[in-house]
Amino acid sequence: MIVGEVLGLAGVGVLAGVVSTVVSLASVISYPALLAFGLSPLSANVTNTVALVFTGLGAAAGSRPELAGQGGRVLRLGWVTALGGAAGAALLLTTPPRAFEAVAPWLIAGASLLLLRPPRAGGPRGRNGSDGPGTPAGSGGGGTGSGNGGPGGGGASGGDGGSGEGGGPGGEAVAEHGRAARMALFAVAVYVGYFGAAGGILMFAVLSTVLHQSAVKVNAVKNVVSALANAVAALGFALFGPVQWAAAVPLAAGFLAGGWIGPAVARRLPGQSLRFVAAVCGLVVAVKLGVETYRV
Repeated sequence: MIVGEVLGLAGVGVLAGVVSTVVSLASVISYPALLAFGLSPLSANVTNTVALVFTGLGAAAGSRPELAGQGGRVLRLGWVTALGGAAGAALLLTTPPRAFEAVAPWLIAGASLLLLRPPRAGGPRGRNGSDGPGTPAGSGGGGTGSGNGGPGGGGASGGDGGSGEGGGPGGEAVAEHGRAARMALFAVAVYVGYFGAAGGILMFAVLSTVLHQSAVKVNAVKNVVSALANAVAALGFALFGPVQWAAAVPLAAGFLAGGWIGPAVARRLPGQSLRFVAAVCGLVVAVKLGVETYRV
């Protein structure tokens, strides 16, 4: 691979890494780029998944304010997504991809429409009092951050579990620990490990329904648990898949830089714009994949 191609893939990685952490659509940029550089669809898919691990690393480093106090939550949800990523990788390596690609547009469209729902009264805006400009990253709308569900309890932890989780009966803790939530996360992680395009939008949509936090904090959790699904799938692909390492390395370097920059961009998006940008972009991707999948 010549120097120009290496630099080109690194640049693609930076842009895709920023897009991934902000609106969860890295693969919409990086996957076509890998195809343009001459990789086969399967090779581009697994190479992209391996490189995407570094977006998660960069995003985790850049999202430390939003992840403060959420280590327990990430571990509880992360093992579910890791198992799903492993299952998805196994499916990709052992079955024809066409069957799963056929449902991908519908999954992405459904998740995008879910993001367009107004936030619930106990959701991100109601919980923190404000999700608009001027709310510092990692801080809530008031209180001490104990997350006890009382007045002004939307502080730094935003309702995180033994360190501020469980904002009252029937609240976040019930939904977050419910079987339905874990099954949905597992299903999305299978998709992430198998195909992955716009998988972050699916993950963001599921997490938005069970975590009563600001969109930026939900996005930070999404970045980490999605990265765990990618990491497990990437390990399987590295051992058994047709990874093109000459393309994966510069792309991964770009992903790492872009993932680190992305959270700073997300913090500057006003109010619920992150949710709506992700939803609109997801619908565009769903239409694009649907046309490619079902065209005669």
